[in-house]
Amino acid sequence: MLNVPNALTLARLLLSIVVFVLVPLGHYFPALLVFIVACSTDWVDGYWARRFNQVTQLGRIFDPFVDKIIVCGLFVFLASEKGSGITAWMAVVVVARELLVTALRGFIEQSGSDFSAKMAGKLKMVFQCLAGGFGLGALMYANETVPGWLVTILPPAWFQILLPVTVWLAVLSTIYSGLQYIVVAAKHIVREPNNAAPS
Repeated sequence: MLNVPNALTLARLLLSIVVFVLVPLGHYFPALLVFIVACSTDWVDGYWARRFNQVTQLGRIFDPFVDKIIVCGLFVFLASEKGSGITAWMAVVVVARELLVTALRGFIEQSGSDFSAKMAGKLKMVFQCLAGGFGLGALMYANETVPGWLVTILPPAWFQILLPVTVWLAVLSTIYSGLQYIVVAAKHIVREPNNAAPS
């Protein structure tokens, strides 16, 4: 239980709480930095667990749970902030997808079948993190708290194009990956009666 991947996941949970405190206070740039660090730990803990064979049952439950907390939480907080580029219905789509997939995974894995994350789900996470980062950036631009060096790297004209692109990629990939999991679950449910039938 007390291995490096699980420690990183716990750190990500604590960092997500810091983000949720900073956003309502209007400290968008510090929130962005903490969010970037938190998202980075997600890649590191997964790599570490596979590289050093430290995949545990706790990690398989804890890691996706924390991923959902930080992504769903940030979308909810950004939806409540005017000018973030993320609306309430987008946050609902993200939260609903995560609840649905969690329910389907629990149902299928309870029967002994595998319901591991698919590539669409991993890409969805990448797009959601990008959308969350750009949402925080939008609030910095709107409130004129964006650092000067960041404006040089990402001028307002570029940002106005990239913000809706990342947000819509996040929404569409969320819907697509959710549908993909529904298809997998439906095939499993259809197969189950056949597997239970006497030969």
